[in-house]
Amino acid sequence: MSSDSPRDLAHALRPRHLSMIALGGVIGAGLLVASSGAIVSAGPAVVLTYAGGGLLVVLVMRMLGEMASVSPETGSFSAYASRFIGPWAGTAVGWLYWWFWSVTVGIEATAAAVILADWVPALPQWVCALALTVIFLGVNLISVGSFGEFEFWFSSIKVGTIVAFLIVGILLIAQVIPNGTASAANLAGSDSGGFMPYGIGGVLAAFLPVMFSMFGAEVATIAAGESMHPRAAVRKAVNSVVARILLFYIGSMLVIVTVLPWNRIEAGVSPFVTVLDAAGFGWAGTVMNVIVFTALFSTLNAALYSSSRMVFSLAERGAAPRRLARVSRRATPSSAILFSAIIGLVCVALNYAAPDAVFSFLVNSTGALVIVIWAAIAVSQLRSRRVLARQGIDAVAQEGVSRTWGFPVVNWMVIAALAGLLISMFFAGGQRLIEVTASAVVIALAVTVGVAVQRRGLRSDQEPAERRARL
Repeated sequence: MSSDSPRDLAHALRPRHLSMIALGGVIGAGLLVASSGAIVSAGPAVVLTYAGGGLLVVLVMRMLGEMASVSPETGSFSAYASRFIGPWAGTAVGWLYWWFWSVTVGIEATAAAVILADWVPALPQWVCALALTVIFLGVNLISVGSFGEFEFWFSSIKVGTIVAFLIVGILLIAQVIPNGTASAANLAGSDSGGFMPYGIGGVLAAFLPVMFSMFGAEVATIAAGESMHPRAAVRKAVNSVVARILLFYIGSMLVIVTVLPWNRIEAGVSPFVTVLDAAGFGWAGTVMNVIVFTALFSTLNAALYSSSRMVFSLAERGAAPRRLARVSRRATPSSAILFSAIIGLVCVALNYAAPDAVFSFLVNSTGALVIVIWAAIAVSQLRSRRVLARQGIDAVAQEGVSRTWGFPVVNWMVIAALAGLLISMFFAGGQRLIEVTASAVVIALAVTVGVAVQRRGLRSDQEPAERRARL
């Protein structure tokens, strides 16, 4: 039961929950499967692509971490954009983030349903997608602790899989496990066009999908608002980003392109499976399907959590209908969770009713949102120190703050890099141009809503003064 009376969200996420959410948040189908496309585009130089994308993520997370460790909030960067840029920006960014993850609920449910329907042919895909969404709707409605527990175990499986793969890969490279494929010559691309077979263009072509696969690291800063020790949780999550990027992404790519020539990787097929198959582990495909299914589960769970918390925060700030700020007796934002789940179910339905029109537009509409959201984080942090200083707060001097590196030069460098990515998407044509166009429509709608909310707020502030003047 929901209530109209104000309640706070529970602070029930334990340190182990936050640690594993932070660790597993960047491991999904983007790394486990879609990384094959990046390898095909860049060759062994995909390692540089992941290093560049990882650096960008680390810098953005440091900026977000500084703001979040000063003031942990469920609305995270949306709340900070409102505070340091303006209410219109916070509203727009919040709705964009909510849209991204609400659509992701439908995308992940559909992808997981495809695997499940393959295992159980008697079940139609739409039934599988519906069942999976309803299951995680229930998990999120029960309590934030149940979300944290599910995510802890899902993330543990993903992290364990990557660590096991890295260990096996190192043993293959060292010939402790005898094989005829692993060689440093593969990394150099000696027999397959060199280290950078398609030049710098190939490295840049792989950059966007690589960067998108890393989106999700920020979920830990949102979840920190419901943790037992928010500041410590944020600091730990942010500080672990570097290790996660080095180990999971760059480490995995180094192993893959060293164990196997890059031109034996097939786009759309998990490179982890390809490597293990070539090394004689014939069961790898079946096991990896289970792992990918788990990763989709995890992302679906996190997507429903993230979207519901964002719209809950928007409602609390008057940027969404107030009923979405209702908190149940279990201290969960039940209305916000139901609202986000319904959007996900609509996306699932559209995938079966109009996959080539409406659903493809929904998927494409999320294409450039990552760049816009990260740019908003960089701009918010750029302005935050000046705004806080006017309020008598020295953010840098506070104990336990995860300080931004190279402020403010690094902020401007990140903003310029993100702008460059948007421009490159526009001129890339084809699918990238479609993504930019669809995303632009959603961004324009979000900004319009943001401006309208800000003007309404200004009018609300002015009306009491006008009434007093008339008296």
